[in-house]
Parts: sequence; C-alpha cells; structure tokens
Amino acid sequence: MGDGFTMFQLSVYVRHCASMDNARVHIKRVESMLPESGHVVIMCITDKQFADIKVFYCKKQKTTNAPYQQLELF
Repeated sequence: MGDGFTMFQLSVYVRHCASMDNARVHIKRVESMLPESGHVVIMCITDKQFADIKVFYCKKQKTTNAPYQQLELF
C-alpha cells in the first residue's frame, strides 16, 4: 500500500501518526484512493491501546524439510 503503512496481518495495515491532525491527513489520502469494490475501515487508537495488543501464534510446529545431501562431482 505504501505511504508508511505496514502489513500487521493479512489485509490489515497499520500506520503510526503522531497526532490526530496527522491521522486526518492520511485518512483523507486513503479516502481519495478507495477501490471500486470492497470496503476500507479506519480505526484510530492511542499508542497505549496499541501497546496493549496481545498477539498469539499457533502452537503447531512447522514441518522442516529433510536435510539434503551434497553431491560431489569429480
């Protein structure tokens, strides 16, 4: 997406804004680039609220590939 946005989760992007005035600038920019279909939701939260977000990862271990054998050519 650019413009300082970072993917937080699939289809969820975040951008830190130093103030609500700065956030309004980016809200207007996003509004001017809305897609023809789908929808965009903007939620403004404080730094403290963002810091309190809990992120959990799945406990299932990823399977690793078997180690490969190196070929030697003479």
